[in-house]
Parts: sequence; C-alpha cells; structure tokens
Amino acid sequence: MRIAVIGQSVFGLEVYKELRKEGHTIVGVFTIPDKDGKADPLGAEAEKDGVNVFKFPRWRLKGKGIPEVVQVYKATGAELNVMPFCSQFIPMEVIDHPAHGSIIYHPSLLPRHRGASAINWTLIHGDKKGGFTVFWADDGLDTGPILLQRECDVEPDDTVNTIYKRFLFPEGVKGTVDAVRLIAAGNAPKIVQPEEGATYEGIQKKDNAKIDWNQSAQVLHNWIRGNDKVPGAWAEVDGQKVTFYGSSLLDSGATAIGQPLEIPGASQPGLVSKAGLMLFGNDGKALLVKNLQFEDGKMIAAARYFSSGSSASVELTEEEKTFAEQMRGVWKSILTNVDAIEDSTDFFKSGAASMDVVRLVEEVKLRASGCQLQNEDVYMNTTFQDFIQMCVKKLRGEDDEEELVVDYVEKNINNMTIRMPHQLFVNGEFVDAEGGKTYKTINPTDGTYVCLCVCVSHLSRSLFRLSVMLADLMEEHQEELATIESMDSGAVYTLALKTHVGMSIQTFRYFAGWCDKIQGCTIPINQARPNRNLTFTKKEPIGVCAIVIPWNYPLMMLAWKTAACLAAGNTVVLKPAQVTPLTAMKFAELAARAGFPKGVINILPGSGALVGQRLSDHPDVRKLGFTGSTEIGKHIMKSCAVSNVKKVSLELGGKSPLIIFSDCDMDKAVRMGLSAVFFNKGENCIAAGRLFVEENIHDQYVKRVVRVSMLTYGAVCPTHHRGCLLYLSLWYLSPGFFFEPTIFTDVQDHMFIAIEESFGPVMILSKFKSGDVDEVLRRANATEYGLASGVFTRDISKALYVSEKLNAGTVFVNTYNKTDVAAPFGGFKQSGFGKDLGKTC
Repeated sequence: MRIAVIGQSVFGLEVYKELRKEGHTIVGVFTIPDKDGKADPLGAEAEKDGVNVFKFPRWRLKGKGIPEVVQVYKATGAELNVMPFCSQFIPMEVIDHPAHGSIIYHPSLLPRHRGASAINWTLIHGDKKGGFTVFWADDGLDTGPILLQRECDVEPDDTVNTIYKRFLFPEGVKGTVDAVRLIAAGNAPKIVQPEEGATYEGIQKKDNAKIDWNQSAQVLHNWIRGNDKVPGAWAEVDGQKVTFYGSSLLDSGATAIGQPLEIPGASQPGLVSKAGLMLFGNDGKALLVKNLQFEDGKMIAAARYFSSGSSASVELTEEEKTFAEQMRGVWKSILTNVDAIEDSTDFFKSGAASMDVVRLVEEVKLRASGCQLQNEDVYMNTTFQDFIQMCVKKLRGEDDEEELVVDYVEKNINNMTIRMPHQLFVNGEFVDAEGGKTYKTINPTDGTYVCLCVCVSHLSRSLFRLSVMLADLMEEHQEELATIESMDSGAVYTLALKTHVGMSIQTFRYFAGWCDKIQGCTIPINQARPNRNLTFTKKEPIGVCAIVIPWNYPLMMLAWKTAACLAAGNTVVLKPAQVTPLTAMKFAELAARAGFPKGVINILPGSGALVGQRLSDHPDVRKLGFTGSTEIGKHIMKSCAVSNVKKVSLELGGKSPLIIFSDCDMDKAVRMGLSAVFFNKGENCIAAGRLFVEENIHDQYVKRVVRVSMLTYGAVCPTHHRGCLLYLSLWYLSPGFFFEPTIFTDVQDHMFIAIEESFGPVMILSKFKSGDVDEVLRRANATEYGLASGVFTRDISKALYVSEKLNAGTVFVNTYNKTDVAAPFGGFKQSGFGKDLGKTC
C-alpha cells in the first residue's frame, strides 16, 4: 500500500522502518519541525531514505484545515494514514481522505484512559492490566472503532518508562504493523467502542502532579510511579520543590534506621536511609523512593539527601584529561546550539532530551568500557564538570557503591556460625521472588530442614584483578563454603574443602590469567598483493551466558563455567540445582564484595522446568552451558535451537569404562578402581561405570576389592541378584539419605546395570579374555556415552593403543579422577559436546 506516516519520535521511526520492510511504499512522512536545530528521529531517517518529509508546524487554523497544507498532503496519493503517537491535530479532510482511512496507536486499552497521558493514568489508577489499542480515527478524541488491542500485566513497581520499554514500545510497533497487515489483507475489524468503562483524563502536567500526602501508601506509590519520569510527582521539602522518582512499595511492617526528614502534610516524617527515602501513607504503610530532583534540575540518590553537597572533587590524570576532552566533543555534537562546552554547561538546560541521554551513555561506553553508566547518572550530574567527575570516579572504582544488603539464614555447625544468603541475586542485589515464593532446602546427611530458599518465577576494573580478588575471598571463606556444601549436597566435609571448594578457587585463579590473553590471528590470503590486503580474526564476547548446573558438585560446576564466561567478557545468569542452591548464593555475596559490577553475575534458584526452561527460551541469552542428564540435555538443546539458535555446550551422562589388564600394578589398580567408583559417593559424572578385568586376574581382583570394601565400609554380604553376584555393604547411616556401597560381579553386556549410568556407589565388574585387547575395546565402546575412560597396564605401548581407541573425552592411564583446571574436560556422543576448563577461550 501507499502509506503516509504522520507522527514523531523513535516509536514513529520504528513503525516507519517496519512498514518499509513489509514492502509498503511510504509516500510521505509528516512530522514536527526541527527543535534547536535537531530533526525528529522519524524525519531524519526518512530523509536518509529519500522519502518526502514534511514538517508543518500546524495542520489547521481556527478549527479548519490550512488549504496549502491539506493540498500538499493530498498530492502524496496515500491510501492509508498511519499515525503512531501523533501529536498534531489532524483535520478530518486528511483523516478521511485515503481509501483505507487512518489508524492511530494509543497506549491504553480503550475506552479506558482516553487522552494524551494514558500511560500515566494506567499507573495512577493502579490498573492490574495495561496495553495498547490501534483504532480507526474519527472526529472524537480516541473514540474511533477498535481495530486491534493487546494487553499486559502491570507490575507492582512499573513506571511510565518501564512499562513503555517492556511492552508498549516493542509490542506497540509490532501491533501497528500487524494492523496494517490486516488492512492490506482486507480483514481489519471495526469494533465500535463501548461507552461503559470509558474514561477521559486530561494531560498530566507538572502543576497537577503535586503529592497529596493524606492517602494510603499504595495510592502515594501509584501517584509517584505514574508521574515518573514525566512530569514528575513533587512536594515541598525544606522550602523547595522536590520531585520523587523510583518508588517501590515496602512490605508491611518494614522498618529502617535513618535520619528523619520532615515533609509538610505527611502523616509522619520520612526516613533517609542507605536504601533511599522511606515515606509513609496515612495507613502507616511505607514506600521507598530512590532518587530526588531539585528545582535547579540537579538529581541525587535519595540516600544522599543530607550529604549531597559533601562530595570532594578529584584531580584528573593526563589520561583522564584526554577522556574529558573527548567527552567535551561528544557534548558539543549533541548540544549543537551551544557555542562552547564550559565546565558549568548544563546538559538539560542547554536543550538535551531523553534520547540525548541514551546517546550520551552509549558514547561513554564506546570510549571507556569500564564506565558503565545508567541514565540516572546523567540526570544526577547535569553540568559538564559534575559529569566528568562522576565518570572518573566510576573509572577509578571510587563511585561510592551502595552497601550490599544480605538477608542471612544463620546455622551453628562445624564449630562456626554459617551465614547463608537465600534470595535471588539479580543486578547486584539480593531480592525476593515475585509473590515471595520460596522452597525448602534439605540437609541430606540427616534429612533436616536447612532454610527457605527464594525461587524465581519470571526472568574498566580489571577482570584479572576482580577474579583474583574473588578467588582470595573464596579462600578466606573456604571452611564456611565447604560446610555449606557439605550441609547442602551431603559431600564429605574434607572432600568438599579440598575438591569442591579447592578446585573452584584454582579455577578462578587459572582463568584470571586468561583475561588478557584472548586473541585472534592474522591469516595469509591469496589477495594480499599488490594492495597489501590483510585478514585478521577478532574474538568477541558472546553476551549473556546462561549456566545450569547439577547437584553433585554445586560450587565446582559453578566455578568451571562461570570463570571462563567472565574471563571472556560475558555476563552470567546461573541456575543452581534446585536442591543445592546455597553455595551459589554465598558465591554471589562474595562476588559482590569482590567488586564485580552489578548485573555481571546473577543467581536464580528454582526448578529446571521453570527457570531452566525460561533461560533456554529467552531471546537475550546467547549461550547456554548445561551439566546434567542426557535426557534434559536433549530438551535444552531443542529449546535453544527453537528460541534463537543460541550456542550450547553440554556435559551429560556417562558410563565410563575402566579396563584393567593382568600386567597392572594390582595394589594401585584396586585402590584406584575403588576410588574411580566410590569417589564423592559415586555421584560423579566420570565415575567408572563399568570395570573390565582380564580373566586371569579377575577372581583375585574381586577378592581384593571386597576385602578392602569390608575394611572401609564394614561387613559385606554376598548374594545373587538377577544372574550377578552382588556384594552389599551392611554399613549405613540414619536418618539421612544414603545408599549402601554395592559391588556387582559377573555382569553381562546386555544387563541394565551394564548399560545405564548408576550415579551412585555401585561397582560393576565384568571379565574379558586374556590377550583379547580389541574385543574388550569393542565392549567398552559399545555405549552411547563417551565422557571418560581408563586403563591400567605397565605396557606403555598397550596403554597408548587403548587410549587412542577408546571413544571418550578423557582417558586416564594408571590413575583416575585426575582432572585439572588446565586440562579441557568434555565428552563425545551422548555425553555431550563442548569443553570446560583449559584453553576454552
């Protein structure tokens, strides 16, 4: 169709671009005149594309269309007018002129909230549902027939900005384009708006946004968030007009320690605390405000109300002075109407708008990747001098990070007080889940309840220095981490201390060394001469990496995957196993204390069906690393492919063969064979799932294994079970969750226990004919798994031959379980693909 786009702003720009992609001809763009020498984004983009752009200051005069303007419009020959967020008053002779009429986007579920401030009033009225309407324009105000509507939930702490960015903008663009698609197909409905439930609210202006304190906390919260960011809810405090931003409701009974702040008309004084400014409704309930803005435009964190003027300036180094001059140039490119950028130049008083804030934040990121700004940082530092001081302090790591608030569960155990975080860790903060959802974690050693863990229900500092600091903190807290690990997963404390925690610390130190060694290469090409062409590769971070880990090594699996992701410059969203989340939560606390920027590390406890599935499906996640069962790995791989073809690495099930030849060191083969099976209670992905023992030493080996087991585990009872000779330990503990160490001999290849992973303290022994190396290799490889394997022999030639022929990611020779942070680890076949550890970057 031939379409005229009548509107403005980035929303109009996105609609315009999508309509062009759909193949429609844009015959004209009608937008607003340039402001301070800057064109509206919609007009600027259309001009680049060579589309006719018209910037009429008005369409009608004294209620009638201006003939010259109407004539110019009609000359475009438009078949449909599309008006995204149209701010002009368009005469009916323009509205009705096209063959298909005119459609308008409106950010409310009409007929509710007719008028220009629909988003504000959706929040002010506390609506549980919001959304948008695309309707056919008529001579009323938002009264035309409905073509299309889409709704969303309004979150408790939504602001105009958050609901717009989350739903009204992206889905609104899609909905407007869908409406045009329906019109083109001749299927567009015209549903007359009902008058029942119709409301009209006038445009929300600053003068009307004053706070009436004689209301409940919920109503006050709705009023503040409904005016955030425009026009801003305000009140008089200390004789000046103060605007409130970033409101959130607090739980009933919430208390805070802070400095009282008298607010005229309020039921009780506010409290300035480390978290912000706590305000109270006439019902005694409370809300918290994060930021405040004064009459001169200066914005501060509410927590700094009584110390906002005490910040000392820092003297800039030569390198920082160079950065400051670069930013002076950026300010000049944005503030084109200003002759020169002085230290006192105010960004907003010089004509900058919200889109300019976004651009400034991105420009800083390009020039100083270690200075991660939020839009609020610009609002709080409006003069050039304050802005530079703020940036430099962030680059130095002196930006007064907020104190980490942790709600601990404490347990007295192992002669120490263990302090365990139990909330979600998101964007640098421990927070409750939506609706306060929790689940119990259980200590498997005695079956007792440990704590309620929050579950989720929805979704430059040197990296080297940060990783080393984190490893140091983990080492400082290693006994506490090992105790939590033992209590959460049932690991033996000494093993948890040495392996679960010890290797985790080694992993972060190892990958800290890779932070500055991730590099590409130059490649010789045929076309290098005569023009001296050069080809080189550059390795870039993937982006958001999701990590889903199992319960057998909760901290170590976290470290293996997280350390590599961070070293490569990625951010991490990690879901620990639902039954073992506690060391992950403690790790989150230590990472925050080490100084990792907010949002780099996020921990989301919960079920795999909910959290894991959402991470697999989420379009912003670009890589998912999973350790767990083959069945779930297949499901994750499918979800990742369907969602956005995200990269996947999988470490899945195993049935690792261990081949013991008659020329082995028998003492070592017995000792290491038992360890290969029973290490970490057999809850080990590379556990020797089946031992093949050469027949001329088979009986001797079995006797030795049983004897050592009796010495270690107590009396062993031999019995026959489905064709196997079974040795069952009579030793067990109560009332915890334990499985007795068990040995099966005479196991045949077709048996279930010979094929499927045990993942417990179960030793499975089979014999093979003496000298028949190829036959035992065939049997060892006759499995869909290929994670690890092993061989015991004094013959180095035999060892190398067997190692080459075994289909497994790791082959141990005369040892077992000897993983190392420098050695890549991963499997073949249905044991997965991709590697942890080693040179994985």
